[in-house]
Amino acid sequence: MQHSIQCASAILVIALFNISAFGQFGSTLTGVGAVNRSMGGAATAAPLDSMGAFQWNPATITALPTSMDFGLELMLPHSQLSSRIDAGSLGAGVPASTLSGSSKSDAGVFPLPEFGLVLNDQESAVTVGLGVLTVGGFGVNYPGSTSNPLLMPPLPNGFGVGPIHTQYQLLQVIPTVALKLTDRFSVGFSPIVNLASLSVDPGILAPPDNASGNGFATYPSMNHGAFQWGAGFQLGAYYVADNDWHYGAAFKSSQWFNDFEYNSQDQTGMPRQLAFQLDAPTIVSVGTSYSGFDRSLFAVDARYFGYGNTQGYEAGGFLPTGAVAGLGWKDVFALSSGAQRQITDATSVRIGYSFSTNPIGDDQAFFNIGSPLVIQHGAYLGASHNITPRFKVSIAYAHFFENSTSGLIHGAAGPISGTQVTSHASADSIVVAASVTF
Repeated sequence: MQHSIQCASAILVIALFNISAFGQFGSTLTGVGAVNRSMGGAATAAPLDSMGAFQWNPATITALPTSMDFGLELMLPHSQLSSRIDAGSLGAGVPASTLSGSSKSDAGVFPLPEFGLVLNDQESAVTVGLGVLTVGGFGVNYPGSTSNPLLMPPLPNGFGVGPIHTQYQLLQVIPTVALKLTDRFSVGFSPIVNLASLSVDPGILAPPDNASGNGFATYPSMNHGAFQWGAGFQLGAYYVADNDWHYGAAFKSSQWFNDFEYNSQDQTGMPRQLAFQLDAPTIVSVGTSYSGFDRSLFAVDARYFGYGNTQGYEAGGFLPTGAVAGLGWKDVFALSSGAQRQITDATSVRIGYSFSTNPIGDDQAFFNIGSPLVIQHGAYLGASHNITPRFKVSIAYAHFFENSTSGLIHGAAGPISGTQVTSHASADSIVVAASVTF
């Protein structure tokens, strides 16, 4: 029976981190807004709009006119979770017959709003701006099941946890000041204010309890929480060479958050106060772009995400209390690339591609099946059209190619033979935006 309880706890860990990705580098979006998304997120040395500049390199706003950008992304993730527990794999006669099934998440469409404002006085060396960006998130909504072991009722009526819901949202407010030191070289600085929410039900990030005394410990809910504040900063540099090459580099610090706190209850309904700390990682970006061809721009960015030393991501596995310590990720290295072609004086088109490494090592694969890093490749298309000389509309489409991962269920003593979970994930996204130049 103890082995069965350990297995059920392990199944819960898998299910709650079987997250529908938003098409991202870990928990960070590959790009923001229609223009930056359609360039695959490349913007460190390619200042095409304010939203991409605020996200990836604050120094590049010196190359933008006084303007205001609005955007809304509609992200539709697709994920499917399959699991199997062979007969007798949890002990003699447990389960009595092989259990297997597959379920789709019904997470729906996620709206991701974006805003950017740049004030650039051409007679001044100083440019200021403000970005309000949705830069990260994930979510899953799996129904209960009578056939998929992960989503069956918990012990003693099954081996799973029933319906599962998780959601994470990260919004950043990015006031920015940039200084043009010469005609070709600029630097920028942004203090960053963060707002984020995290819901996990059942709440495997807290210790389970058996307050009812029935011998079956369960995890409490972690979905009665508020948005929490966080803070960090960003530095950037941007240089335009005399041969049509542009170069950029930026450093975004870790975003340090207050603990996510929850009003929960134990099995008997008595109040429990829960907390978990989840920060956002350090991001280092370097990039180049080339504008030497008539009406064309090509851009490439390389990025590093320091998940391996970020609270909530660096630790992994079970704590002695039975809670999960965190995701146990390694650092991520990513590539963004894009090309823009001005086909008429009023219309431009773009194409992009992004790739990222997987932060999940073999020893943590079980705890991250279906996590955001399952999706590693993204392809992008976009276009902009000037309705008037000062008003532009843009649209982008992104497809994040399906990927899958499989592994054994782990108990307290390690992997359990005769078990398997498989997750498939992909996503599609439409972005619309408008820009007004003053």
